[in-house]
Amino acid sequence: MTDITPSTERPLIPEHPLAMPAYVDHARLVVRDLPLVSSWYQSVMGLSLMARLPSGETLGVGGRPLLTLTTSGTATPAPRNAPGLFHTAFLVPDRSALARWLAHAADLQVPLQGASDHLVSEAIYLADPEGNGIEVYRDRPRATWTTLPDGTVKMATLPLDLQALYDEGVALGRAEIAWGGMAAGTALGHLHLQVSDLPQANGFFRDVLGLDLISTYPGASFFSSGRYHHHLAANIWNARNAPRRVADMTGLGTYALRFNDAAALQSALAALDRLEIATTRAGDTVSLTDPFGIGLTLSA
Repeated sequence: MTDITPSTERPLIPEHPLAMPAYVDHARLVVRDLPLVSSWYQSVMGLSLMARLPSGETLGVGGRPLLTLTTSGTATPAPRNAPGLFHTAFLVPDRSALARWLAHAADLQVPLQGASDHLVSEAIYLADPEGNGIEVYRDRPRATWTTLPDGTVKMATLPLDLQALYDEGVALGRAEIAWGGMAAGTALGHLHLQVSDLPQANGFFRDVLGLDLISTYPGASFFSSGRYHHHLAANIWNARNAPRRVADMTGLGTYALRFNDAAALQSALAALDRLEIATTRAGDTVSLTDPFGIGLTLSA
């Protein structure tokens, strides 16, 4: 993945997921039809083209790179049960931004796959033209979250009133707060993976990378840094016992974790060395392959 320094033009509030000791700041998807998929992310998701690469393009919002799309002549469609992406999750700044995006998507007649109230957030789900899952969501204030006696954050999957949200978006449009692309401050709030073995995922993301196991759900674990509701999630709903991902499969090729806490990064690197997990180091960036065959970079 080409290293593009995230924008610092908007200061983050202390509770923002990107202000935590570690966070997901970028993902790379392998696609078969680059012009089609890139155009879709620009028109539907409102991302901007930031860079053209020899094998793809990087897209983002407000100077912050979020997603790189790459392709090759040998890219092959990933089986539905292959480890990889469940969804990329684009975090918008507030409910108004979510409402405006929903009204925009409705105007384009974009098919949605679901919408949920997760108590900590409100989320809308869809897929890109090659079937890569997407979540667009806004967080509720942390003061409204519930921490359970075991220390986990209470989440749920309840119906979200899409009609009311859409009506808000339409009203904002009438008030001349028109859609002009994804709202400034949009970030890659979290990444949800599908994996073949949940205990193995727990062992890697918690015990090696040092993330907290913040919540569980049947067949899924949620990991975070700084008590966010989750920066990474892993489920076995589709990929239980599936073989490792192989190179040039479509879908999630690489994801990046960035550390605000240098000590947390050094602890993760020490664990990788102790377990003799192969890494490649280039400057401040460490590259490896996670237990499920997905590329991963760690950096400060």
